[in-house]
Amino acid sequence: MKMEHVLGTRKGTVVLYALSTCGWCAKTKALLKEIGVDHSYVYVDLLPQEELEEALQEVERFNPHGSFPTLVIDHKKVIIGFREQEIREALG
Repeated sequence: MKMEHVLGTRKGTVVLYALSTCGWCAKTKALLKEIGVDHSYVYVDLLPQEELEEALQEVERFNPHGSFPTLVIDHKKVIIGFREQEIREALG
């Protein structure tokens, strides 16, 4: 699946799984930009059908509830929802 990449300061591999219609997802994306961290994101709801299932499986691997936003740092730390302080601390 193709992700959008935003250049910034490298803090490991940072991936945001979001929905285009989700206000909390938009806030998380804006916070990543404000912090200036290098990251990738994908709007899962805008993916073609054949990529949608793959994306949902990937999200559920990190977040069994499959909720959004799901932020994954270095394939191990997962932050679910808009948790500004936790995101700032993790990406310090």
